[in-house]
Amino acid sequence: MVKHIVTFKLEGTSEERRKVAESFKSALLALPSSIDVLQSMEVGINDNEAEDWDVVLTAIVPTMADVAVYANHPAHVAAASLLAGHKSARACVDYEF
Repeated sequence: MVKHIVTFKLEGTSEERRKVAESFKSALLALPSSIDVLQSMEVGINDNEAEDWDVVLTAIVPTMADVAVYANHPAHVAAASLLAGHKSARACVDYEF
């Protein structure tokens, strides 16, 4: 199994960032019903204003190759497009467990 963890830093006012984050979260949470390799999806929106990162997602897929299947799936691409013009940084870790 592979855990895919991604964090996002967004641009804009805190209200704008929160609105984008909520929309993105809803889109991501719908993905397990559309992407067969996606075994689970957890999404958190940062409530700690002292921190810089806005959103974190944790997805679980069977293999490292499935990370690419998930990433290139049209439903994931559509969800990721919600961050267009709002994302200032992204960090990712993928590891087998």
